[in-house]
Amino acid sequence: MALTNFASLTSNQLTAWSRDFWQVARNMSFINQFAGSGQNAMVQRITELTKNDKGTKAVITLLADMTGDGITGDNTLEGNEEALRAYDITIELDQLRFANRISGRLADQKSVVNFRENSRDALAYAMADRMDQLAFLTLSGIAYTHKTNGALRNTSSTSGHELADLEYASDVSAPTAARHRRIDVSGGTSTLQAGDTTAVAATDKIAYRDIVNLKAYAKDNYIRGLRGAGNEEVFHMFVTPQQMADLKLDSDFLTNVRQASARGPNNQLFSGTSSLMVDGVMVHEFRHVFSTEGATSGTSSNAGAAGYKWGADADVDGARALFCGAQALAMADIGNPEIVEDTFDYQNQAGISIGKIFGLRKPKYNSDYNGSVQDFGVIALDTAQ
Repeated sequence: MALTNFASLTSNQLTAWSRDFWQVARNMSFINQFAGSGQNAMVQRITELTKNDKGTKAVITLLADMTGDGITGDNTLEGNEEALRAYDITIELDQLRFANRISGRLADQKSVVNFRENSRDALAYAMADRMDQLAFLTLSGIAYTHKTNGALRNTSSTSGHELADLEYASDVSAPTAARHRRIDVSGGTSTLQAGDTTAVAATDKIAYRDIVNLKAYAKDNYIRGLRGAGNEEVFHMFVTPQQMADLKLDSDFLTNVRQASARGPNNQLFSGTSSLMVDGVMVHEFRHVFSTEGATSGTSSNAGAAGYKWGADADVDGARALFCGAQALAMADIGNPEIVEDTFDYQNQAGISIGKIFGLRKPKYNSDYNGSVQDFGVIALDTAQ
């Protein structure tokens, strides 16, 4: 099997190899399935930098709805035009890098594994996985000091060894008041209440009626869905594997999916798909949706603290489902990855590194309906699991 000799590649060949790597990484990334360049994408990808007064930045523009009622009849329109209200959201950029190094030339000769090709796949998976983790933490409003299972990440005394050191880590913000809900079944029927992790009880499991209520809540709060066939609005909802299991055990959910899908073995329930269409909402199961499975159990004194489970006594395993419309997340994807091969120990050891410049931010805007600054396209829904 031929090895890729980076030293012999022309600049064009190296660029092609970098693009091949990035295609592999994107295909492995879950969040990239929902990325697009326009305003009708759940994740709006920005690939070019914009010049402004403060330099060159990655910028996403959000347009608010017009509020005026227009001019009637033959009354004068000139001079009564309404200005478009645009909100520019700046996305900070930073580089994330990974590298592999083989132990030595002899080890490489003994191994039947092609180091460079397998290193490419391993590095691509690592990059895709961390991008997914960062994206779901950003959407959930959870600091990068956490893992997506609620546990705290290991800290390092060396600068630049933590995801929390990324330039855009400080832009992660908790869900805004009108975009943060929780399920409450204390009254016997599940209802949506204001978000509060300390109020989540072990019985507050997600059910079909919560999806229906959340979709109505999103439309009432003027969260725009993605325009699909027939100009219908479609929303995406992301749940943990346990939340999906709770849904599949709910009789109303099962009935809805059975009736909406084809009969027989091709039915989504029989095929075991991780995505199901329910009432105009695509429900996706994904392992990096935030939960507190890995968090620490505590007491009432720990309720609401970072790294602890939810509930009044910090002992409830919770999960934060995400209900997303258009422009729920902004992703700056600038240029191709930088791939470098180097040798060490008198060229006895070979290493490959990958570096990618990108940025993430959850867009906000001044909502006319809510009369305050709110997350633009995502609602966080806290449940027990």
